[in-house]
This record gives sequence, structure tokens and C-alpha cells, in this order.
Amino acid sequence: MARGRAHVTITGLARLRGRLEDLPDDIKRALARAVKESAEAVRDDVKRTVAVNTGNLQEKVDIRYQEEGLVAQVGWHDQEDYYAVFVERGTRSQAAQPSLMPALERERGRYRARLTEEVRRVLR
Repeated sequence: MARGRAHVTITGLARLRGRLEDLPDDIKRALARAVKESAEAVRDDVKRTVAVNTGNLQEKVDIRYQEEGLVAQVGWHDQEDYYAVFVERGTRSQAAQPSLMPALERERGRYRARLTEEVRRVLR
């Protein structure tokens, strides 16, 4: 995690990045849809499970996309939300209350299925 920020990155095609240029545009769009669905699922899961004190972390968990939608960063991106790291990982005096990593783990199994289904739709 970057200092002062708490987020995870969901990437599409990490192993195939070098071949990405060779893929047809409709396949790239399908993969981007799957990445978006997974990123939204992680974000929504975090909103349901994050520790709620003021509600700020619940409201400000967000998604940022890069590389034509094939990379999604889910988490808290603003500097004023630096404390999300402490909530997620805990401190000496506060037990960890993770929500981001458990949400990512719950989505991990569905992610591959989403990618596969989106590509199959295009190839039909």
C-alpha cells in the first residue's frame, strides 16, 4: 500500500500485458467490463463491511481506472483518508478491522469467471 493511502489494484491480463496490443478491441472492452464488475463488487463489499465511525471510509471508498479500464485501484485515495491503513491493518493500540483485503479475497474466485464469461460473449 502506498504511504497515506489504502487501496488494492485489480489488474486484467497481467500475464498477457505484452500481447495486449494484439487483442481485438472488442476483447479488450470485454475484459475491461469484467475488471469493472469485479472492482465494483469489491467496492460495494467494502462499503458493507468497513468499520463505521463517522461514515467517511464507507462513503469515500472509490475506484480509479487506468490502462483503458484494464487496471482498477479500489480503496481510499485521498490523503485525508490516511487512517484507512490503520483501520485495515490495526495499530499497537487498535485491533485491525480489515474490510478491503477480505473483500478482495471474496471476489478473487469470481474474477476469473467474470473474465471468461465476458470473452465468451464476444466470441459467440
